[in-house]
Amino acid sequence: MSDPLVMRYYPQIYDLDHCKKMLDTILTSYRVRGYSMFAVERKADGEFLGQIGLLHWDDVDAREDVEVAYLLRPEFWKMGYATEAARACRDWAFDNLGVDRVVSFIDVNNAPSISVAERNGMARLKRLDSNRLGRPIYVYGISRTQWLERASDKPRP
Repeated sequence: MSDPLVMRYYPQIYDLDHCKKMLDTILTSYRVRGYSMFAVERKADGEFLGQIGLLHWDDVDAREDVEVAYLLRPEFWKMGYATEAARACRDWAFDNLGVDRVVSFIDVNNAPSISVAERNGMARLKRLDSNRLGRPIYVYGISRTQWLERASDKPRP
């Protein structure tokens, strides 16, 4: 999170203190909600790729939402890791949280993240120009009904 390339669509680059606070928030979310961000490792060798997981929001789109969020190291971009993990997070949210939709909040200029959201079955729902993130974002989402329709097209493990 201190890499300018990784953080180019975020309001700021995070220093060590900010990362420690973020880790505390993640651990609190696990205790309170039962989910948050995961460290992503490559199965073959345990290499740390980044973080992908679920975030709870109640102040971005004027409703409570569960967001699939992803942030990988640049050397692991365009390899399918973000899409694979994002799909697993989406499925887990629908299977375990009783939510009616799952979203991703994405900077309007972040074409790679938009592509991951679309491969995750999400469609652009709206643009928010004024929000807590301090920059215009798109709200991408998939409803439970849409997810169930997609799931019926192929067997699930």
